[in-house]
Amino acid sequence: MAPQPRLEGKVAIVTGGASGFGKGIATKFVEEGALVLIADLADEAGQGVAKELGCAFTVGDVTKREDWERLLKEAIDKFGRLDIVINNAGATYANKATEDVTEAEFDRVMNVNVKSVYLSTNVIVPYFMEKEISGNFVQIASTAGVRPRPRLTWYNASKAAVINATKAMAVEYGPQQIRFNSVSPVIGSTGMTHLFIGKANTPENRKAFESTVPLGRGSTPADVANACCYLASDEAAFITGVNLEVDGGRCV
Repeated sequence: MAPQPRLEGKVAIVTGGASGFGKGIATKFVEEGALVLIADLADEAGQGVAKELGCAFTVGDVTKREDWERLLKEAIDKFGRLDIVINNAGATYANKATEDVTEAEFDRVMNVNVKSVYLSTNVIVPYFMEKEISGNFVQIASTAGVRPRPRLTWYNASKAAVINATKAMAVEYGPQQIRFNSVSPVIGSTGMTHLFIGKANTPENRKAFESTVPLGRGSTPADVANACCYLASDEAAFITGVNLEVDGGRCV
């Protein structure tokens, strides 16, 4: 007998779902029975993924409150409810000396990585509480927030903020049965990899970094998606306030 899909009947928003880790998460969630609304700034790519997966798509800017309000409304209009929010959309700047980071780069990293989590929770937690839904937030953080390295200082700081805020909200909203967890991948091969390593994203250029990972490779979209699926499922009903490092042992 086939196992029961792990997210059967659950409705999820996945930000940054048009590519990379976000597409991997949306793919896994659909496979596991979830009804998924992906949001991304990349309209054409997002529509393509939605068609491929048979899920819904909307253009959304995670740094804008009105877009989060619209995302919540669209999820309810299309699927009748919302259960899971995956805050995956992220930004970084090119690996560089910290004194060379511009104010615009700082603002973008903090807005996309941190303010988006603030806005999503500010808009959606009241909905979960009003409807008495045991809602579930999973933020995609980073090993950079746990084990920061030089030259990406403000990216590291933004992900540390996400991890810390997630833990704080897990405690605050535990009595309402709303769970908050984060997943911290190590560098993988995505659209932002060249920025992290400060050069072209080639196997040769990734090799030096991957040699520091005990399991010898970077995180894949499937690795991140599997972790998110577990945390979003009822199997993890007693797991909250956890930062799950999906990093091949990098942070040990």
